[in-house]
Amino acid sequence: MTTSLLPEGFHDRLPPFADVAARLESRVLGAAFAHGYERVDPPLVEFFEGLAQRLKASRTIDAVRYVDPVSQRTLAIRPDITAQVGRIAATRMAHHPRPVRLSYAGPVLKLRASELDPEREARQIGCELIGLDNVAAAQEIASLAVEALTAAGVADISIDFTLPDLVDILAAGPFPVPGDRIEALKDRLDAKDAAAVAALAPAYLPLIEAAGPFDMAHDRLCAFDAGGALTSRLDGLWAIAQSLKGKVALTLDPTERHGFEYQSWIGFSIFAGGVRGEIGRGGSYTVLHEGGAEEPAIGFSLYADAIVDSGLAPAERRRLFVPIGTDPALAAQMRADGWATVAALEPGDTPEAQLCTHVLAGGTAQAI
Repeated sequence: MTTSLLPEGFHDRLPPFADVAARLESRVLGAAFAHGYERVDPPLVEFFEGLAQRLKASRTIDAVRYVDPVSQRTLAIRPDITAQVGRIAATRMAHHPRPVRLSYAGPVLKLRASELDPEREARQIGCELIGLDNVAAAQEIASLAVEALTAAGVADISIDFTLPDLVDILAAGPFPVPGDRIEALKDRLDAKDAAAVAALAPAYLPLIEAAGPFDMAHDRLCAFDAGGALTSRLDGLWAIAQSLKGKVALTLDPTERHGFEYQSWIGFSIFAGGVRGEIGRGGSYTVLHEGGAEEPAIGFSLYADAIVDSGLAPAERRRLFVPIGTDPALAAQMRADGWATVAALEPGDTPEAQLCTHVLAGGTAQAI
């Protein structure tokens, strides 16, 4: 074995892609800052028991754990940053007027990878609005996600909405379901397994057809909701979608469940043309305070690796070769104008050797 190998699921990011990732992060966080979202930077490691209280069960098993030689307690490397932001809002910033708007970016680590997603380390960027999860808050978060991606150069964006608590609302109201069947029903609806749904609760079959382009799916869901149990949710969902019309493509899958287990009334996945999977996800949830009190919140996370690896964020590589003997003031002026200058350090140096796109000649940048 050579010492240059990395563990399975990890990789180096080389130029120019590391710069692309940094630029993506900067532009997303810049858009967030312009809307009042201030950055927090939680640590990579926390006490496992505290982190586990705030992580949904499926993420807890993703956490890499080890015993701290100092405290002799079990520590965990975060598999998700959202839970940490919730902790900060509920403790260090509990006194802050609500809603509090926070942004973040950083690495996360998974204990195991999957066949579809073999990477164990990823970069997560996101925003959380804590203290509200109403329609206005959801409109702001969804619009900000689109604006941030657009600012980062990502185009052909689409958003797929879901209603995570849909079955719970219906089962407690117009379409009762025995408690021991609810989880199985949710799972089969998510899988679009009509035969199994018919066996478990046939009244829920129309929900399988209420998925697709947003307007059509919303109309079918409204027709299904004859008793009005979902009226407030459907009205809110419509208002959110209207605020995004013309900016992105919209779809609705009201029973989509995977990855939305801990979210409350609304969830959404973000996609972009040319990418196999989602590039982000968001929705409403609750933040746990000391003593068990809960606070509403809503936010989104973007998956920087998926965006960069798919080539969605443009690699803006403009390198200006500066020959030996160039006036340093001229090179400084070119940098002030936005150029990345690469100075020749010996007579035999060339623009090609330095991977430059332009050369400084006659006081101007000339394309190679």
